[in-house]
Amino acid sequence: MRSKEIRLRRIQHLAHEIMDEMNFKEGHEQFETLRPVIDNLSRAIGDLADPLGEYSLDYIEEKVGKAHSQLFQNKKKV
Repeated sequence: MRSKEIRLRRIQHLAHEIMDEMNFKEGHEQFETLRPVIDNLSRAIGDLADPLGEYSLDYIEEKVGKAHSQLFQNKKKV
């Protein structure tokens, strides 16, 4: 498997973990802690959805990774 494919699979795995975690959350009392997670994901998706197909894998990987660590660090604090 090529390096780009491996990176995309890793990003996809992180994004799925984030979706699962956010879907299982009870209530919205933690919305303020989720705001940066949502912001990072929306930025990554916005870059990936470039109609010209020009996106930075580094940027997407950074944003999804940051969202994942923010979500799971906050989970450990609770």
